[in-house]
Amino acid sequence: MNSTKFLGITIDRSISWKEQISELTSKLNKACYAIRAIKPLLSLHVLLSIYFAYFHSVMTYGIIFWGNSHLSSNIFKIQKRALRIMTNKSKRESCRPLYNQLQILTLPSQYIFSLLIFVVKNKDLFLLNSDIHTINTRNNSNLYMPNTNLTIFQKGVLYSRCKIYNKLPPHIKGLSNDLKRFKSTLKGFLMEHTVYSTDEFYQIT
Repeated sequence: MNSTKFLGITIDRSISWKEQISELTSKLNKACYAIRAIKPLLSLHVLLSIYFAYFHSVMTYGIIFWGNSHLSSNIFKIQKRALRIMTNKSKRESCRPLYNQLQILTLPSQYIFSLLIFVVKNKDLFLLNSDIHTINTRNNSNLYMPNTNLTIFQKGVLYSRCKIYNKLPPHIKGLSNDLKRFKSTLKGFLMEHTVYSTDEFYQIT
């Protein structure tokens, strides 16, 4: 059997998101082609509106499930291509400054942002360390993370949500009861650091 049971949840080890990401790749490549075709006729401001309507909306669909897959790097490459098309930059130029310039989150940052918004909107689904331990520590407000050596579980949505939330700077976690301020502050933080992977996020927090 190619699955395992953990905390009553059946985890399918064969999940790779290959089909979903392949479909996304096709749609986003078409969006890039469209942006390239109309670029000479439109201002950057209008191109950005088109990007968010036809590229960003597709890219972010279901991202909390597939965003941590190794195949997501294919989507990230297409996103960088879209930015280069809009700004008329060559393949050799770094996209890092473009993300801040255009006020667009990198795909890894968008994955982190979407995961954390889900956590804040659904706090009742998660346990805090204070719900498990009676000892008062500075980590009491962190989400409880079950001990497991299962790599597939550690890469899964539930574990990733907890790990990423717990790595947030305290001043952002402190806004979790105010969704509007939490969103704004979190987006500003991610925009400032322009992370290219979740590992980069862990290093700066």
